[in-house]
Formats: sequence, structure tokens, C-alpha cells
Amino acid sequence: MGALDGLALPEKDVVLRVIHSSGDLSLASALCFSEGACQAGLEALRGGAPILTDTAMAAAAVAPMAARTFGNVVESVLQWAPAKAPEGSTRAAAGMQRALQAHPKALVLIGSAPTALELLLDQVRCSLVQEPPLVIGMPVGFVGVAESKRHLADSGLAQIRLDGSRGGAGLVAAAVNALLRRAWLDQAAS
Repeated sequence: MGALDGLALPEKDVVLRVIHSSGDLSLASALCFSEGACQAGLEALRGGAPILTDTAMAAAAVAPMAARTFGNVVESVLQWAPAKAPEGSTRAAAGMQRALQAHPKALVLIGSAPTALELLLDQVRCSLVQEPPLVIGMPVGFVGVAESKRHLADSGLAQIRLDGSRGGAGLVAAAVNALLRRAWLDQAAS
């Protein structure tokens, strides 16, 4: 597969897991990795970094692999969300703000809510929270999605991003599960 040419092993793992999870070979050309993103993610995961997701579905898909490997805490930002969305915002964005305070060194997975991704980027840009070791940004849909992904691309954060309108909880879970598995295999081999 030409899309895998020139990729390091962790990036190949992510691409293959995302393709396998989606059944969509074309996703390989839409996946983008910032320089050193997978390595930063591997190190953080091995170090026990918490994993924050924007949906309960993504948290449920990641928790078993995290438990079998490094025991990383996996939580949805919705645990911190108010019962009702604040005026002009979403529950996921409000929950993200609180979750980042509770877990300042967490990897962040966004598969659904571009508003949560935008809030994260604003908080980092304003130095209100520290930079996450890795952001996996794959919100799905049309409203605000392209803009949030473009803002992530321009942020300078360590990131794995799926450009275009595709994404979702299953894909962000697939990406981080590939990294958890790779980190575990690498540790066992050393």
C-alpha cells in the first residue's frame, strides 16, 4: 500500500488500525501526523498519561486496551459537562474545560465535537492549560469540523488528524488503541 511508504512503525500501526476499523482504504491518504506525534503519544501512554475523550463511546472503546496495557485512566469529558449546554456552547466544550483542569497531562481524543477541539486549542493558545502530549483530532460532520481541523493543523501541537468531514469515536479509539498496542509491544521487546 503506497500510503504506508515512508511511515515509521507507529504511524503504520495507526493507519492500518484506522483502515481496519472503518473498512475504508481511502482514509490512509487523509491521515496526517505532525512530526514526532506518535513518539510523544507512545511516551505519554507508557508513562501512564490519562486519556480524555469527547464521547462516552470513545472512552468505552479505549478503556479495555488501556486496562490491558498500562492502566491509563480513560474518561469522557462529558463526566464534567453540565446537564444543559451553556449559551452559545456545547456540553462537550464545557466538559473539556473542566476535564483539562482535572487532567492537565492527558492525551486528548476528539471524534465528535469540533467545539471541544476549538475550546482545547483556545485554552492552550491562551496558556490556560498546558499542551497535551498528543491530540487525536477526528471530529466528524460538516458544522465547524473543517475549521477545527484546520485550526488544529495550524496549532503546532503534537497531533494525529483526519482531514475532511470523516471521523468519529471509533476512529479516534482505533488510533489510540494502535498506539497503546505498539507501546506495549515495544516495551515487551526491550
